[in-house]
Amino acid sequence: MNSAITAKKRSFRNYKYFLNLMPVLLVIYGNINGGWFSLLNFIFTFVVLGIAEIILPEDQTNDDVVDDELPEILMFLSVFAQILSILSLIYGVYTGTLKEYWIIAAALSTGAASGTLAIVVAHELIHRKNKIWNFAGRFLLFTVFNPYFYIHHLRIHHKYVGTDSDPVTAKFSENYYHFLIRSISGQIKQSFQLEKQRCLAKRKSALGMNNYMLSCLLGYITVIICAGLLAGWTVSIALIAQAFFANLLLEYTNYIEHYGLSRNDNERVNEMHSWQSNKLISRFFLIDLSRHSDHHFHAAKPFNKLVSYSASPVLPGGYASMLLPALIPPLWFRLMNFRIKNTQ
Repeated sequence: MNSAITAKKRSFRNYKYFLNLMPVLLVIYGNINGGWFSLLNFIFTFVVLGIAEIILPEDQTNDDVVDDELPEILMFLSVFAQILSILSLIYGVYTGTLKEYWIIAAALSTGAASGTLAIVVAHELIHRKNKIWNFAGRFLLFTVFNPYFYIHHLRIHHKYVGTDSDPVTAKFSENYYHFLIRSISGQIKQSFQLEKQRCLAKRKSALGMNNYMLSCLLGYITVIICAGLLAGWTVSIALIAQAFFANLLLEYTNYIEHYGLSRNDNERVNEMHSWQSNKLISRFFLIDLSRHSDHHFHAAKPFNKLVSYSASPVLPGGYASMLLPALIPPLWFRLMNFRIKNTQ
């Protein structure tokens, strides 16, 4: 394992994670100004970053792992930025700055930022035991209308990753589109079952507000109706659209993180059961989510301390540059399947 760490007094690594805020800044600017500006983040995320990731080298270093205040500041700013992002979308549609097909463009750009900032940061925060940070993570998931990730990721995915019990683990030669349906339906079904069991164990109604899934669903419906009545139904549709697109990106991420990797039910999760990438764009725009092998090996480890393992399976590209191949099954299988056989 290549997991040696070099600690320093001040972490330059922690400064680089602030790149994660760039997409949401473009979203806010685009939503406020409208027109072609509403496409800024969509183009930046899926074209500029994709090309940059191919051109730029990897960063396999495990240095700069120190405790300072920068990661906590970034978490706070990320929550604040997501709020501004959603408000800017509402503002743009409500004031007429965003019109007709530009509303769709703005919803896609906003959803892209929600997928790369809100959900990624939420993933970090729901792993924390601190109640305030944990609540902040659940709030970020609320902004993308996702009731199941908080339950399923912690109680099913990390426990059963790589086995048939985990719908989030993409199977060998399973395409993204089949996985998308199987993953979402499986997560929702298992999350409802878990919440039902939890409520009954506490002798509370499984169909009441103590059920996290049901309380979230009621919250989403309330937000959509209130937004529609106060700001117009086009605003409600835009909010739903950005959330839908953000969750598509979440499932894309789930797809590439464990595709084709498996383990025995009695085998402990280790650094071989997740794909990792040390591409610069994936590392610092996604707060080292791409060091997913270490995340599953040590789930409680904060993002700024995740390391790269020489033995872990490595994606042929990063999260930005693997999106197009994932959407083209024959190309994806050609890039990935022989790599899986070489890891076994």
